[in-house]
Amino acid sequence: MRRSLATALDAPPELGTQPRRPPVAEVKPVVAESDADGRAAEDMDEVAQLGRIAKGDAQAMRHLVQRYQDRIYGFCCRMLGESSEAEDLAQEVFLTVYRFAGSFRGDARVSTWIYRIAKNQALNRIKYLDRRGRGQRTALHALREEPVDETHAPDRIHADRQLRARVHEALEELEPDFRAVVVLRDLEGLTYEEIEEITGLPKGTVKSRIHRGRSQLASRMQRWVKDE
Repeated sequence: MRRSLATALDAPPELGTQPRRPPVAEVKPVVAESDADGRAAEDMDEVAQLGRIAKGDAQAMRHLVQRYQDRIYGFCCRMLGESSEAEDLAQEVFLTVYRFAGSFRGDARVSTWIYRIAKNQALNRIKYLDRRGRGQRTALHALREEPVDETHAPDRIHADRQLRARVHEALEELEPDFRAVVVLRDLEGLTYEEIEEITGLPKGTVKSRIHRGRSQLASRMQRWVKDE
């Protein structure tokens, strides 16, 4: 059972389960004007929410947690490779949002600001775990957190589990900085502009790291194919 944010809020919702999201295509989708207007209105609403959170509005914090809990937990899980560590880290991320809501300067979208906090804290946690010698959990352990479609044939279920295990293992072998941008782009589905805001890197560097990360993943996957 995942712990709630009760240490900071009055009985807030618990962090949700990790979402299953497909990789995002390389081509950037065209955003209709009405969609852009809706996104702008949503951004303004979230900024207003942060203002209320800064004044101690627990209900506003609950709404923000409900909106981002699955995405932030999923990102933390993919970065750390361990559900218990991801739970702790995701809660620290939201506690940081709660404590520093008043410091939001409006130089980025609220969503990218939250992801920036998650990315920075994930990299710090990885360094801490490495110093402690705890390392990453195995990819097969990771699979226990992700349900498979039991309606498929047994051989398909086995193949899906095996493929997912290899992807997890390959991700864990990437350098944390490369892992972060690959997860943000291909698993979280963020745009290059959003990743640029989250990481503070120029777009060219973001694209370069994503390309190198994907190349390393492909190389590791090909290695497994050759070994079979």
